[in-house]
Amino acid sequence: MHRTMKRIGIFTLRILAQIILWFVGVSLLLVIAFKWVPVPITATMIMDENSVTKDWEALENIDPNLAYAVIAAEDAKFCEHWGFDAQAIEKAALDNAKGGRIKGGSTISQQTAKNVFLWQGGGYFRKGLEAWFTFWIEAVWGKERIMEVYLNVAETGIGTYGAEAGAQRYFGHSAARLSPDEASRIAVALPQPKKRAVVNPGGWLLRHGNRIERSIADVKQGGLAACVFD
Repeated sequence: MHRTMKRIGIFTLRILAQIILWFVGVSLLLVIAFKWVPVPITATMIMDENSVTKDWEALENIDPNLAYAVIAAEDAKFCEHWGFDAQAIEKAALDNAKGGRIKGGSTISQQTAKNVFLWQGGGYFRKGLEAWFTFWIEAVWGKERIMEVYLNVAETGIGTYGAEAGAQRYFGHSAARLSPDEASRIAVALPQPKKRAVVNPGGWLLRHGNRIERSIADVKQGGLAACVFD
C-alpha cells in the first residue's frame, strides 16, 4: 500500500512538472512572438457576447495624445516602474483588507498582460499569472511595444477594441488624429468601457475627462512618456 501511494505521488509530481514546463514554454513563445506579431485575438474578445470590431494599427499611426492620456489616467509612473507600481499595490492591499471586490493597483503593463494572455475578472490565481506575464513583457517587449499593444487590444466600447476602432466609432475618423479632448474621453472610459460614455459624458466622468485633458500637456512636457516616444 505504501509503495502504491508513493508511486501515485511520484506520478502526480511528474504530471505537475510537465504541466508547469509546458506552460512556461508556451507562454514564453507567445511573449516572444507578440513582440513582433500583432495580437490576433484575445480571450476577452472571444468571450464577448457582442460582435467584435477591431483594427490593429502601429503606434506611429495612433495620435500620441492617446498615449499621453492613458498615462495620465491609468499609470503616471509607466516610464519609471518595471511593470509594477509598489505604492499602488500597497494602497490596493489596504483597500482589499477592508473587504469587497479585490483590487489590483494595476499598471498599464499589468493590464496589457491581462488583456493579451488572460481573462477579465479578479482572483489571486489570475493576478499571479498576470504578474508572470507582466514580468516577461517588460523584459522582452519594452515600454514602446507594451503601449502599442495596449492601445490595440484594450476594450474601448461595447464590442469595440483598440484605438482605431474606438476613434472610428465615436468620432468618425482615424486614431491618427485624436485631439486632446477626444483622447481623454477614450482614456477615462477604459476602466469600464461598456458603462462609461465617451461621447457627451456627464457629471463626474465629464469632470474627470477634463482633468485628464489638462494633464496631457504635463505628461508630454514632463517626460512621463519619454520611454514611449524618444
